[in-house]
Amino acid sequence: MNPYRTWPAALALSASLAAISACQAADALTDAMQAAYVPYRAALFRTNSKAQAESEQAMAQARQAWADIVARYARQPPAPYDRDAALVGTLAEVDAVYAAAARQIAARQLAPAHETLERARDLMSDLRRRNGVVVFSDHMNEYHEQMERVLGEGPAQLATMQGAQALLARVGALEYLAGRLHSEAPATLKANPEFAPLQQQVQDSVAVVREALVRQDLAAARAALDKVKKPYSQLFLKFG
Repeated sequence: MNPYRTWPAALALSASLAAISACQAADALTDAMQAAYVPYRAALFRTNSKAQAESEQAMAQARQAWADIVARYARQPPAPYDRDAALVGTLAEVDAVYAAAARQIAARQLAPAHETLERARDLMSDLRRRNGVVVFSDHMNEYHEQMERVLGEGPAQLATMQGAQALLARVGALEYLAGRLHSEAPATLKANPEFAPLQQQVQDSVAVVREALVRQDLAAARAALDKVKKPYSQLFLKFG
């Protein structure tokens, strides 16, 4: 069995993302959403790292930034969102997710808050997608989705050689998506001296897993899996 047989689906999805629009936004609402994404990323990162005070601060900033977006754009959104009948509902859904996460953070339930906040990422991504807008964050989200599959199912698959072959196919797709984080990055990111090393660390972490699987060294592959998430989290916090 060719372990790379499932690559085409990931390749097609990435190609469709790239074809929808340019990576850089050209409308005020998308730009505002990207600016508001900064404290949101911080809230995701801080809740995941169990930092209570930092989580509270980042969540407060994210909620304020989103409230500003609702106040400015809910009634008169710019193109292309002015044709989206579901826009107001989506903006309200994100606000509700933030409110729920804020309550969980206040109750010191940081792990549940992190899971709650993940929903906002999906809502914002879907909002852009259905309006034909693609930003670098969408490529980060695509990588993240595949990474979660690999990390969630990988340990069990490593129990057998047949499972390891299936994992190799998924890791191959993940390595491709890691490369897209470089090829699809806008010029402003590529010009930032911090971006290339962080992106390379993401790509290298996946390559180590793939190489271990190719050698059929399941113990090394298992150890390498444990080191995949941290480089992504660091890139996401700064640029995602």
